[in-house]
Amino acid sequence: MAFSWFKKSKQLNSPNIDDTPVSDSFDNSDEPGALHEEKNQEPEVPDTSPATKDTTDNSSNGMFNRLRNRLTRTRKGLTSGLETIFSGRKQLDEELLEELEELLITSDIGVKTSMDLIQHISGKASKISDPQKLKTILKDEITQLLSLPSHQAIPSPALEPDAPRPFVMLVLGVNGVGKTTTIGKLAARYHDAGKRVLIAAADTFRAAAGDQLQIWSGRANAEIVRHKDNADPAAVTYDAVSAAKARGVDIVLIDTAGRIHTKTNLMEELKKIKRTVTKIIPDAPHETLLVLDATTGQNALSQTRMFHEAVGVTGIALTKLDGTAKGGIVIGICAEMNIPLRYIGIGEQVEDLQEFHPADFTDALF
Repeated sequence: MAFSWFKKSKQLNSPNIDDTPVSDSFDNSDEPGALHEEKNQEPEVPDTSPATKDTTDNSSNGMFNRLRNRLTRTRKGLTSGLETIFSGRKQLDEELLEELEELLITSDIGVKTSMDLIQHISGKASKISDPQKLKTILKDEITQLLSLPSHQAIPSPALEPDAPRPFVMLVLGVNGVGKTTTIGKLAARYHDAGKRVLIAAADTFRAAAGDQLQIWSGRANAEIVRHKDNADPAAVTYDAVSAAKARGVDIVLIDTAGRIHTKTNLMEELKKIKRTVTKIIPDAPHETLLVLDATTGQNALSQTRMFHEAVGVTGIALTKLDGTAKGGIVIGICAEMNIPLRYIGIGEQVEDLQEFHPADFTDALF
């Protein structure tokens, strides 16, 4: 079945481009922009943490400790659950296995994945006589599951030596998952890696979305292309990618409007944006990154399936793991979706958007 971790001033100095399209050849008649139900929602409050100097230890050991600290709620829930299950017992019997299965399911690992784990653990029942041995075997099983070739992430494909230039990343997600903040953090990471970054503010329907990205671009020393509110998102995308080619930009991050994944017209607009990118760079977008909120539990898997069916998701960023005791959704996503988990978000700082490494994650969890 499945674990349940998933459950539970403005700086305007960035280079800009005006509202005049880069080229008159842009076909604005290709599927008119969809209506956005989220248009009148309150704007997100920009994350101001990048502006503050952080003295956190960013060594490998420091980053692991940060990850472990942020997973405290999930780790305590899982550990105490295992100890409760084994309380007063000397061996792993059928009743105990059922209770363990329930623990995994309530941790949002997913039904199928939880059942697979129980099957593997039951084959080693004779070797399990206390909570520590159960924890060790469970940790080994989860590590193997996350380390399968089909589940391994390729960290930061945009930073690979042979990555295309400009490397175009299309960023998707429903409202409230932290999509725009994730784009800002990625821009800062890429700039720190020595890359020239351009952000396309193609979320033109949400109030203050462009302003929020403008602030982020200033902090990350990234360029930005934006149009007026309610402009055609595909037109913004066209201008941004064209500008990136002309300016010799390394990485383009395209923000898109938050949308309800079950609304066909909104998903069709994503397809239009993707086609627009391909008109300029035939093999782009090179990454279609879906941002998910860990606190939404199994709904994240439903979102992944719908977005993947519509536009072909190539990577996932899972945010807000520090705010839930049910981080098992990480295991469910890796096991049930054949899509690399690129990043996990464990806090507000830029450093809290970490590349996902299966072994480190499992070690921090136990």
